[in-house]
Amino acid sequence: MKNILGGKDKVRIGAIQASPFFFDKEKTLSKACDLIKEAAKLECNIIAFPEVFISGYPAFFTLGYDSNPKVWTEYLISLQRSSIIIDGEEVNTLKEVARDNNIIVIMGANELDSTPGSQTVFNSLLFIDNHGKLLGSHRKLIPTYTERIYWGNGDGSDLEVYDTEYGRISGLICWENHMTAIRSYLMTKGFEIHACVWPGNWKRGKDKLLDADTSMENNSCNIQSFCKINSFESGAFTLSVSGILTENCFNKNLEKFRDSEHMNYSWSRGGSLITNPAGRILNGPLFNEEGIVYTDCYAEQIMASKAIFDHLGHYSRPDLININYNTKGNKYNGGIDTTLNNLLDNKKKIKEISEKNDIEEKILEEIISELAGTTN
Repeated sequence: MKNILGGKDKVRIGAIQASPFFFDKEKTLSKACDLIKEAAKLECNIIAFPEVFISGYPAFFTLGYDSNPKVWTEYLISLQRSSIIIDGEEVNTLKEVARDNNIIVIMGANELDSTPGSQTVFNSLLFIDNHGKLLGSHRKLIPTYTERIYWGNGDGSDLEVYDTEYGRISGLICWENHMTAIRSYLMTKGFEIHACVWPGNWKRGKDKLLDADTSMENNSCNIQSFCKINSFESGAFTLSVSGILTENCFNKNLEKFRDSEHMNYSWSRGGSLITNPAGRILNGPLFNEEGIVYTDCYAEQIMASKAIFDHLGHYSRPDLININYNTKGNKYNGGIDTTLNNLLDNKKKIKEISEKNDIEEKILEEIISELAGTTN
């Protein structure tokens, strides 16, 4: 029998709708650990947190470069200080809690680039399995509108579907989910559970650009309709997690930003939900409160859906269209692996490899030089 959902008849997934402590990494991380434990008690196998849960969505603050530089730089420095590094202690803590509670965690975070000399922040999604292994992380490809003031662009090197004990999982951040070609690429890799994370649930505002849409029909926001369509087209479950933020989640030193006319988090009111492969809502949306929206996902629902519409099988025409994806990174020189260049400088090691593999040293040096992109 072909494995679906990791060979399980059913898998329980949960959307962690919770408010971070805005720009407070330590308190938010502690809350995240408590919520992971709470989800494990509910017997969830896979959970996801909102967009940049650690430690808050910076673009609620809409003040731009043409403003008081003291206010502006203070806010940006606070963002950097509350961001995480992928190989840092915060991620290690999350890995330990995931392992100890036997649960897969998909975590949204502001990620500070670890490249020496860089202070660029990325909107990232981390995938940690139930054994405490960091499967990978994904950086948002295109920040939206004023988000571009705060985050750098991601690239195609981290667009992955991860095969886990509880199924094949993927995830995209906010409007990336509407980048049809990108989502299609992940669909061709066969995800069974797709996480989509958002900062809230919105509609066009009257006095400000955005206001909350907390209607159960969700006519003004695109999230519910997207989840239904994504599930139907992919024959998969969609785990949608929307952010929520309240005024008591700001530390004293950030209250001046909270109360600024340029701060608008009124539309961060939740709206998390889960849809099945038929495009039906199984649980949610949940508005105006914190909570864990969870449900059981059955392998037979995927099988039944694919029997009717299988985008990777009988309902596909790969002979008609071919799309090429650039999955290479766009990192700067400081992030390039220097292993091969270092090897070129190690004549003793080159001689050892040459003798071991019966290759002339000169030829071996030429091969290494070409691979490293250097000229000697």
